[in-house]
Amino acid sequence: MRFLSTVAFAALSVAQPLVGQTTTRDGSHDFDFALGSWTTEVTIIKDPFNQPNEQVHMRGTKVAHPIWNGKGWIEEIEAGTGDNHWQGATIFLYDPKAHQWSQNFVDSSEGRLEPPSIGEYRDGKIEFYSQEMIDDRAMLIRGTWTIQSKDLHTYEIARSKDGGRSWHTSFIAKVSRAK
Repeated sequence: MRFLSTVAFAALSVAQPLVGQTTTRDGSHDFDFALGSWTTEVTIIKDPFNQPNEQVHMRGTKVAHPIWNGKGWIEEIEAGTGDNHWQGATIFLYDPKAHQWSQNFVDSSEGRLEPPSIGEYRDGKIEFYSQEMIDDRAMLIRGTWTIQSKDLHTYEIARSKDGGRSWHTSFIAKVSRAK
């Protein structure tokens, strides 16, 4: 008798949808907003923990275009002049099974990809997380894209050295569409 009730319960539970079951959204076009040529104002805070007021400010450009019908993006960034000249590129790749993006950055002064950050669209923002070694200390890194309009977005990087309990901004880019 116990066997039959177990079978009946199993059959009933398979036939019923799970409470709170949601479908995973297709995020393969999350970066469509980035298409085109942009101007950017960059602020770099080299030591956000001990010297947050010591900042470098630069102006520059960003160009972004899709690959693979929008399931990948390449963006090139150039900012500053003279000793404060900086170039970088980011390759964004969408994983359709995980419904997540990887953000793969390379700085022209180093010529090698950094470990990827992984993220997705959530609550009106695209957030990426990774762990990096900075000054011989493992830190959590959070990158956040905030789309304010079709012509304006920001990207911020924050670091945490206490496991995510507190965050300190180390990079801010205000990006507006080039006219």
